[in-house]
Amino acid sequence: MTRLSTHDAIIIGAGPAGTSVALTLARRGWAVAIVEKSVFPRRKVCGEYISASNLALLDQLEIGDAWRANAGPEIRRVGLFSGETCAEAPMPPAKDGPPAKDGPPAKDGPPAKVGRREKKDGFGRALGRDIFDCLLLQAARSAGVEIFQPCRAVAIDPDGEAQLVRIQAGNETTMLRAPVIVAAHGSWEPGPLPSQLGKTNRPSDLFGFKAHFTGSSLAPDLMPLLIFPGGYGGMVSADHGRLSISCCIRRDMLAQLRKHPRHPSHLSAAEAVSRHLMESCRGVRDALESAAVDGPWLAAGPIRPGIRSGYKRDIFRVGNAAGESHPVIAEGISMALQSGWLLACELSCAPSGRAGREMAGRRYEAAWKSLFSTRVYAAAALAGIAVSPGSATWMAAIVRNFPQALTLGAQLSGKTKPVPGFV
Repeated sequence: MTRLSTHDAIIIGAGPAGTSVALTLARRGWAVAIVEKSVFPRRKVCGEYISASNLALLDQLEIGDAWRANAGPEIRRVGLFSGETCAEAPMPPAKDGPPAKDGPPAKDGPPAKVGRREKKDGFGRALGRDIFDCLLLQAARSAGVEIFQPCRAVAIDPDGEAQLVRIQAGNETTMLRAPVIVAAHGSWEPGPLPSQLGKTNRPSDLFGFKAHFTGSSLAPDLMPLLIFPGGYGGMVSADHGRLSISCCIRRDMLAQLRKHPRHPSHLSAAEAVSRHLMESCRGVRDALESAAVDGPWLAAGPIRPGIRSGYKRDIFRVGNAAGESHPVIAEGISMALQSGWLLACELSCAPSGRAGREMAGRRYEAAWKSLFSTRVYAAAALAGIAVSPGSATWMAAIVRNFPQALTLGAQLSGKTKPVPGFV
């Protein structure tokens, strides 16, 4: 017999975007369920840096103190490692936002006040996703969100004014019913849901790789951008003495590296990328000279940069499902958290019924584009330069002579832009 569970909203995916929506709605009186296919804690291909502009939102989600207690050092400098170039400049501090606004109202209740923080956090820090996602999910559980984990959503079907989500855990099937469905499953993995994207197989596809190291000599307050033939990446000091290094590389370059005559035929993709980074960037070699890898390299992709629909086929989308910037600007977690907050605000204020959902969807898409479109386009331009050999050399020369360009780039990426409604 199939079990049926009814809710006000069902969130598919328990990453930062999904839990941001779930936490905000649950604390406003909504009955919320999260469906997550993976067992936590789990590592993710992710840069793990969170800009200081998000910290008021983390406080609102009631994990700010836990985040501060676990995250790595403040990142006060931004850098560039490319070939023999090692340049750096100040990281711009987060700006004060506009006066605090009312938060999303409780169901049939008054608006919630978004409080002002007594302490201002001016610089971002990094925290491993194996820790950060657990903090968020535990907060959601404490707020009354029902967690279905590990469970995979395999179908979404209309059911009158609501929708049915079929989830599976082994041989057991459960049906979840709710009027609001939120896709927070990312964009990299294809699947059967209407919100998931199909496969691609282009030479220009970018694949993501990530690893942690211990014993690195990278300055703890420095976050360098890495540019190397066929790709780009970043390094940052994270929690518990771990260095987080992540990168993206073109499919055709990866294939070329694995066939290189100097490399053994059994070389894995991760090993090929690791060697390529070390050979291409003096700054990476220096930072990892005495370091040891902490766990295996992870791989995922291809990545799907671009702006997508935030509301389509009666399904809301947050995080990478709604749109993503090239990871070159290290704003993925920021965009995930903030998109979840934006959607929750619109859903909480909208009338019930399909017309109300459509209104919320239109308003959410407009708010998403207002907040994120500039950084998506800026990231696309920077990524295009990074993967073009001639342009990358030109960019490294500019940064060597005008390192303040790194500070300007950090501003354009959105690192100083406050989340709407917070100070």
